[in-house]
Amino acid sequence: MLKQELQQQVLTLTLNRPEVRNAFNAELISQLTEAFQKAHESDDVRVIVLRGEGKNFSAGADLNWMLNMKQRPMEENVSDTKELAKLMTTINFCRKPVVAVVQGAVMGGGVGLTACADIAIAVEDAFFALSETRLGLTPATISPFVVNAIGARQARRYMLTGERMSAQQALNLGLVHEVVVADQMSETLNTIVQALLAGGPLSHRKIKKLIHDVAERPLNDELMENLAWRIANQRVSPEGQEGISAFLEKREANWLPEQD
Repeated sequence: MLKQELQQQVLTLTLNRPEVRNAFNAELISQLTEAFQKAHESDDVRVIVLRGEGKNFSAGADLNWMLNMKQRPMEENVSDTKELAKLMTTINFCRKPVVAVVQGAVMGGGVGLTACADIAIAVEDAFFALSETRLGLTPATISPFVVNAIGARQARRYMLTGERMSAQQALNLGLVHEVVVADQMSETLNTIVQALLAGGPLSHRKIKKLIHDVAERPLNDELMENLAWRIANQRVSPEGQEGISAFLEKREANWLPEQD
């Protein structure tokens, strides 16, 4: 259900249920959560790329899986949905940069995965929909991440109507960062990955935490004091000193992967 490939510190995770448009069920959610948790802790992983096998990225939750929940106790139903919430949170707060590469159908929970990634690139034929309302459902577990990506005002429209948005509309809304033709995806992805690998691993961890902290706190003297301490600590750290020295000495920093 999930393909994993690690090459030169780049972990590619590929949803592998193309026969159901990579819709996720309990097993795929578990496998994907575990993979992100391991990558979060692994020094061998610098960047994570999230993809979908075949023509589509992900159609969200498997409807047959959700339909069968009617036969289960409510406690099990709630426990099941908490696992999806755990997956989204795990991706969103992963220490490593996460790049989502999306194509074809990106529906419901697939939009959630896209919103949780740090960087999202869409093929120009991709289409997106928060289609839960048309199934009599709500996009509850993905809502914090989608609202954070596109804003509450736009979320009102697309969550309430369930209408499709094109890749260009997703770009305009801020759900994705770039739209490319299919045959340019490999080059675009490689450029982004190489840019990420050029950054310091510890710096990435602290930047991601910094963004989450800043976004959730009011701008006041307490925050600015906190931020002053963060940059002061990082610039005298071994990684900060190495990065500055490498720039001044016109050499590559020691965290860049060796080229074959």
